[in-house]
Amino acid sequence: MELKRIAVTGLGALSPLGNSYPDYWKGLENGVSGSDWITLFDAEKFKTKFACEVKDFDPKEHFDRKELRKLDRYSQLALVAVDEAIKDSSINLDKIDHNRVGVIFGSGIGGLTTIAEEISGFARGDGSPRFSPFLIPKMIADIAAGHISIRYNFRGPNFGMVSACATSTNTIIDAAIYIRLGKADIFVTGGSEAPINEVGIGGFNAMMAMSTNNDEYKTASRPFDITRDGFVIGEGAGTLILEELEHARRRGAKIYAELIGVGMSADAYHLTAPHPDGLGASLVMQNALDDAEIAPDEIDYVNVHGTATPLGDISEAKAILDVFGEHAYKLNISATKSMTGHLLGAAGALESMAALLAIQKGIIPPTINLNNFDPEIDPELNLTPNKAQNRDVNVVLSNTFGFGGHNASVIFKKYTD
Repeated sequence: MELKRIAVTGLGALSPLGNSYPDYWKGLENGVSGSDWITLFDAEKFKTKFACEVKDFDPKEHFDRKELRKLDRYSQLALVAVDEAIKDSSINLDKIDHNRVGVIFGSGIGGLTTIAEEISGFARGDGSPRFSPFLIPKMIADIAAGHISIRYNFRGPNFGMVSACATSTNTIIDAAIYIRLGKADIFVTGGSEAPINEVGIGGFNAMMAMSTNNDEYKTASRPFDITRDGFVIGEGAGTLILEELEHARRRGAKIYAELIGVGMSADAYHLTAPHPDGLGASLVMQNALDDAEIAPDEIDYVNVHGTATPLGDISEAKAILDVFGEHAYKLNISATKSMTGHLLGAAGALESMAALLAIQKGIIPPTINLNNFDPEIDPELNLTPNKAQNRDVNVVLSNTFGFGGHNASVIFKKYTD
């Protein structure tokens, strides 16, 4: 059986750097920090008082009051990003086979805001169970995929995905496998996250996973910097339209790149900490290279997971050296979470988008706030510090790793007829 080839034909983003994918890219290219004081709730008593929020987003501009009763913030962000991606793809919804269009969309946490609000309301009451009938369908992590399918009448494979911070990379991988096998012509993929509330901030603070550098909140996301003290949490949504290549060509679609390789692995080590030698990270990158049937020296750019946690950055740098050998010193490497913060289940889609646009623009987005190189990380690696770099980019690899030891990597290649 000959496997189908896969094109990326549409992009959509709601991010801390902008509310469209061109604005998101502009922020990346210019090294903008999306970090600011939390406005979504009163964080005065919390250890961390800043985050990377989506700015200037009014859900009433996108949904009527009846719709909003059914939509947690994470689903709102998802639907807006999907709408942009479908429009960007120029798909004529009247001329496609809706039975051949699937949706795989994920969230690492789901409707955390809804859960927090409903439980708080219950706790303030007299103990009587007065819950909204929309509580369950608003908070479950698969419901964004359901909303997308219903809104556009897409009747192909449809489900949610949860693999913590690897979630939306896994949605891309699963969709790619279905298209390769001929199970669908088009997939809407990606992820959405809205964790900036009392439960999200309080929970990650309790784990000591997040930065508490309130005095320098704008520069607190510092991947690979010796002064890093944890990730900066973010919110947003990213959507990629994946399409069987010949289907895309027949309708004259613009093609951002081909998706040529996917990889998955497990650390099998610890619930939240990466393997100290980067074994799972090495394996997932090698699996993606093997799937793409390319050599390591064909990669030009690696968009790393790079969360700015003390252990994670070191293990990922070790893994890159292990997989790429001497070619590691010829790579551009960057951690765009230095600008967006960590969007958890939405991170993979937005970072894949950064990799795709690096191919399109010939520009590598930087790792900002990198001023004091961690001595445990090889100083000869080009981590694209603080300023974007121009480069002819043909093949890129994007990594995402999640709590539970979930690792996922994807490889994109410049498309030529």
